[in-house]
Amino acid sequence: MSRPSRDRQEWEVRASALARNTHNLIRNIVENLRVEPNPEKPFLALSVGDPTTFGNLNPPEQVLDAVRESIEWTKSRGYGPALGHMEARQAVAEYSAHQGDVTPEDVILCSGCSHAIEMVIAVLADSGQNVLVPRPGFMIYKTLAEGLGIEIKYYNLLPDQQWKVDLDDLESQIDDDTALIVVINPSNPCGSVYSEEHLLEILDIAARNRVPILADEIYEFFVFSGHKFTAISSLSKDVPVLTCSGLTKRFLVPGWRMGWVIVHDRNNILGQEIRKGLVNFAGRILGPNTLIQRALPAILRNTPQSFYDEVVLFIENQAKLAYEELRRAPGLRPIMPQGAMYMMIEIKMSLFPQFKTELQFVERMVSEQSVFCLPGQCFDYPNFMRIVLTAPEDILREACSRIVVFCTENIVSDKIKEIDNVVSVSAENELCEGLSRTA
Repeated sequence: MSRPSRDRQEWEVRASALARNTHNLIRNIVENLRVEPNPEKPFLALSVGDPTTFGNLNPPEQVLDAVRESIEWTKSRGYGPALGHMEARQAVAEYSAHQGDVTPEDVILCSGCSHAIEMVIAVLADSGQNVLVPRPGFMIYKTLAEGLGIEIKYYNLLPDQQWKVDLDDLESQIDDDTALIVVINPSNPCGSVYSEEHLLEILDIAARNRVPILADEIYEFFVFSGHKFTAISSLSKDVPVLTCSGLTKRFLVPGWRMGWVIVHDRNNILGQEIRKGLVNFAGRILGPNTLIQRALPAILRNTPQSFYDEVVLFIENQAKLAYEELRRAPGLRPIMPQGAMYMMIEIKMSLFPQFKTELQFVERMVSEQSVFCLPGQCFDYPNFMRIVLTAPEDILREACSRIVVFCTENIVSDKIKEIDNVVSVSAENELCEGLSRTA
């Protein structure tokens, strides 16, 4: 017996609420920019957070050999367990010993760090709850949460204090519906690296308010001279910490999509329900890339420390170059990073009154100088822009030189006197302070 047909006069096919409410803020902003490079100058993009973009940074042979060997194994071609193969999870546990006591059972392999973040948010937060995210910060959190009906609330970072967390603002954002506090360390987009003392201050707030932490540590160990990376989980006595990381940045292989979640729950606060929820969610993709999983033990154990050191030293030198060059740009204030691979630069918009926003500033810089930087609104932080430091030295130097020219040519002439006066007063104050100290 046939079922009666629905009485529809027209096709009614709609996207789901999840699809309609999922937006990539950076992509939306960039796609709506009116970006037309100057045809007389080669286009230089300092915008993409992919360390492989320019081809100058590559993984070492040990990493490539591990994958070449994996290709030959029959066992690397089939499905794996939803949580990942045990040998790979064991290797991640050993590699992550700096985070505290980690067992393979604490490790869940994912399809990149962004998938790890999605898992944690989806398992610990429900529709109607909120997740606290730093501002400026990586906007993937907004993309992943809002489609699920989860609100993103922001706590501020302090640009004049090397982007430390505004602790009062952080605590003021917490309410009964707060499911997670996200801590990005080292930071995208700021390049800050938090001291143990500051991490303990953040943990204290989380402990008082009984809120778990999502530790985004994809840039772990990406720290410059004079700074030290500390995993926040290694300091936590009672706050549950779910750490998200992966191969993407440190090993220069973002396209391999291999990340992980590590559950730190010393007092079993999360209980079996959360762990079971992570297992359930992992089953949605039937486990991550098996080819890379099988290579993972060799990658993590055989990559020489010299490779890591050389990459970080290169990026640190690039940061110093960009900082010194852009300090010469009238109307800009670069903030020297302490790690990661980015630099945030303040645009003193009052000195460029012809531009209503930094979006217009960035657009004009492309049209005149063919240099593209990500506007601060991509990180919910207007009047700033972010540059990537992984470009070859000659490209970064040329881009910075063009930025200086652009600012020099576009700053309003009577505003230059204001800058000179500020610099003169500042220099005079410094001289007076120096004399008083030596008196």
